[in-house]
Amino acid sequence: MASKPILLRFESKNGQFRLTVNPVDQFPTLLSKILDNLPKDVDSRTLTLSNKPHGGEDRLLASLGGVAIERVGLRHGDKLYIKYKEQPQINGNSAASATTSLQPYNFSTRLNGNPVLPLDDMPVVPLPQTSPTTTIKNPWEVVQQSPLDDRLDKKDGKIPRSLDPKMCRHGPKGMCDYCMPLEPYSSKYLEEKKIKHLSFHSYLRKINSATNKPELKSSYMPPLSEPYYRVRPDCPSGHPQWPDGICTKCQPSAITLQPQPFRMVDHVEFASPSIIDSFLNFWRLGGAQRVGFLYGHYEEYTEIPLGIKAVVEAIYEPPQVDEIDGCTLNEWENEKDVDEVARLCGLQKIGIIYTDLIDAGAGDGTVVCKRHIGSYYLSSLEVAFSARLQVLNPKATKWSDTGRFGSNFVTCVVSGDEDGGIAISSFQVSNSAVEMVRANIIEPSADPTVMLVQSSEEEDGLESRSRYIPDVFYRRINEYGASVQENAKPSFPVEYLYVTLTHGFPKESAGIFNATDFPIENREAIGEGQELRDVAKKLGISGGKNEGEKGIRSVADFHLLCFLHGMGILSKEEESLLCHVARTHDLAEGFQLLNTPGWATLLAILQESGERPPKRPSPATFEAARKGYFEDSDQLAKRFKGASLR
Repeated sequence: MASKPILLRFESKNGQFRLTVNPVDQFPTLLSKILDNLPKDVDSRTLTLSNKPHGGEDRLLASLGGVAIERVGLRHGDKLYIKYKEQPQINGNSAASATTSLQPYNFSTRLNGNPVLPLDDMPVVPLPQTSPTTTIKNPWEVVQQSPLDDRLDKKDGKIPRSLDPKMCRHGPKGMCDYCMPLEPYSSKYLEEKKIKHLSFHSYLRKINSATNKPELKSSYMPPLSEPYYRVRPDCPSGHPQWPDGICTKCQPSAITLQPQPFRMVDHVEFASPSIIDSFLNFWRLGGAQRVGFLYGHYEEYTEIPLGIKAVVEAIYEPPQVDEIDGCTLNEWENEKDVDEVARLCGLQKIGIIYTDLIDAGAGDGTVVCKRHIGSYYLSSLEVAFSARLQVLNPKATKWSDTGRFGSNFVTCVVSGDEDGGIAISSFQVSNSAVEMVRANIIEPSADPTVMLVQSSEEEDGLESRSRYIPDVFYRRINEYGASVQENAKPSFPVEYLYVTLTHGFPKESAGIFNATDFPIENREAIGEGQELRDVAKKLGISGGKNEGEKGIRSVADFHLLCFLHGMGILSKEEESLLCHVARTHDLAEGFQLLNTPGWATLLAILQESGERPPKRPSPATFEAARKGYFEDSDQLAKRFKGASLR
């Protein structure tokens, strides 16, 4: 029996209209009818439906493929709210009237009279507004990089050597080939010290010596260039843009994978063991995995020539759904607020950490060793996840023709080692892997040890119009000990896509947050929450008393600072002073903070609604308890007797 048509009302910023639809129809079939009632410059990719004008559930129409109208519970006369963005202007005209440069993504392409929805296999990260292949003229003059990179650029990085008693025939002030300093990229030194990867600045010196030779008196060229495996949008040949046209100048070359010889960060240092211990408490109490973002700063790592280390000062745990075998990250609404608090403390987001722990069941605290040489260390899904995060945190450098190169963002995994203990492993995804994820060339596999190469054909056998898949090869050692080149399709080992880092703790804990006993955010699943009484207890406010000096010493807690920022009581100047006190532990500036009006307002609120003194028991209750008239269960029953569930 055919379904009876229903009438749906739609409202946008341009007005209202009605459509008669069939409940069994799918949402994409409404696209042409909706576009007929909207302006011509609507960007159909941004067309969004919502059940409320503000604060409702927004869903892109393109993401509702295969969903019937009746499936979401819409009835006759219901109203939906439409949101959209206009297409950008190109040379004074809207992009809707432009030529084939945007044709694959607008809806001038139709099939049987209906607009064709964009395909789901678009690149993970949208292309920037400017061409990613655009080079910067004299980037060493305009690009602002970190102060640490500026300091390392000024060092020569030479490795000093002492006199060789067997080969050196000169005096103490002389020098020869056997005692002259080595370059920071010396393979002999790296092999002797068992250093697997070059540091970034050592690699920079190595390729710069090959790219720019002063004796040739040629113009200077930036030695770094990011890999680019997509079809170049600025092809000078004049043909229509991909997918309507392609040539040898704009199509990417074949990719030959090989282990990356350098790493952007060499070492991860946790400022205090308590940072990891408090992070692991969630797994100890709930048995589920946990994800957290690392906040800290970068310093010079002297164990490696021109090395860089990431110093972790705090771990912030975003909203998430934790399970025994993984985690699902929810929308992090206050991410910018947390980043701002970190910036006021002189920190930044430097990485991510997550657990992969399973109790061995022996009762002695041992865990299962899942990641070892016979299985994997970083799965293909984790490589793709880390690649997306590294894209969002690029590294600015003046030695690249585009002003950026790679990322300093690190990934740490807490898992079991071969002895059954809990160990930390640190990684970074290679620059080639990041670009392959951006170009949608690879995708994770159900087998964690291999990565899949996308097919250049769609399910219907036609060539894909949303991505271009070049040939991918990798080199391996075969059973005869020879280095051979293999085709990476359909899959290849995931070890080609990441580099390993070292990690450790300082000999003496020197973290800036030394008062870390405030409850951690988003831990309601294990019964741990952040409330005003926790702030009052932390700042020494109890029973109307205010211990000012204790409050000054206790603000050195990153989770407390984020909670106070979310309250919105302190002004920007007062919050900046608070973070400065938390970072420097300066009592003089701490007493200056106590005299600010915002801090006085905070203390007044906490005294009214914060921690309260325990209620004094009545004489009858005390006497009955002294004589042992009540058991614990009786006391519990008496408390519940007067309770109401209404």
